[in-house]
Amino acid sequence: MEIIPIPTETYKLGFIGAGKMAESIAKGVVQAGVLPPSRIRTAHSNPNRCSAFESFGVKILPHNQAVVEDSDVVIFSVKPQVVKDVVLQLRPVLTKKKLLVSVAAGIKLKDLQEWAGHSRFIRVMPNTPAAIGEAASVMSLGGAATEEDGELIAKLFGSVGKIWRADDKLFDAITGLSGSGPAYVYLAIEALADGGVAAGLPRDLALGLASQTVLGAATMATKTGKHPGQLKDDVTSPGGTTIAGIHELEKGGFRGVLMNAVVAAAKRGRELSQS
Repeated sequence: MEIIPIPTETYKLGFIGAGKMAESIAKGVVQAGVLPPSRIRTAHSNPNRCSAFESFGVKILPHNQAVVEDSDVVIFSVKPQVVKDVVLQLRPVLTKKKLLVSVAAGIKLKDLQEWAGHSRFIRVMPNTPAAIGEAASVMSLGGAATEEDGELIAKLFGSVGKIWRADDKLFDAITGLSGSGPAYVYLAIEALADGGVAAGLPRDLALGLASQTVLGAATMATKTGKHPGQLKDDVTSPGGTTIAGIHELEKGGFRGVLMNAVVAAAKRGRELSQS
C-alpha cells in the first residue's frame, strides 16, 4: 500500500497521554507557531490534566480512540510500562494513513511497529528541558516512515529544543546521556553552589552563580563550536586559580565518574527495554 503523505498545512496532531512531556511539546508547538492549538487534541481521565491543555486552546476529546480517529499524527506519550497495552487497544484505528510517534523511554521501534501492525512509526527521545524549549531530542524512523514524515517530526520537536537523528540501536546510550543527563547537571549545580557556600558565599548568591555559570558555559560550547577542551584551556592560565580547581577534579576522577554514570544509565535502560 502506498504511503499517503501527511498534509503539512492542515494536519491534526493527537496526544495519547496528557502528562507533562505531552504538555511541554504541545505548548512548544503552539508558541513556535508550528500549529495552532485548534489542530491539537488529547484525552485524559484527570480533569486537571485536561484543564492544563485547555488553558492554551487544545481540544479535549472523550477518549483515546476519538483522538486517534481525529488526528493525522499521533504521539504516544504514556509511561513505558503501559505503551504495549495502549497501542494494542488502539490498533484497529492505527491505519497506515496516520504517522505514529512514541516518546516512551526504552521501547524499541521493532516492538512499536509489531504492536501497531505497521511500520509508519517514529521513535523520539526528548528530555525534560522540553518544558522550557531547550530539549535535546533524538529520533529514529521506522521502516515505512518517509523522509517527509521525518521532516515533519523534526519541525515539531525542533519547536521545543534541538533534535538529532540516530539509529534505534543507539537509544539506550542516548537515554544514558541526554535522557538522564539533566539530573547529573543538577547535581553539579548543587555541588558548585555548596562549594561556594563552603568558601563563604551566601546560599542564594552561590546558587545563582552556579546555575548561570553552567548555562553560560553550555551556551559557549554550543554557539562557538569550539571543542570543550579548548574552552577549558581558554579559562586556565598558568599557575592560576582554575588549574588548581581542575587538578582537584582530576584527582577525584571527575571525568571518569561522569562517563561511568552515562554508561550505567545506558546499561539500565538496556535492561529495562529487554524486561
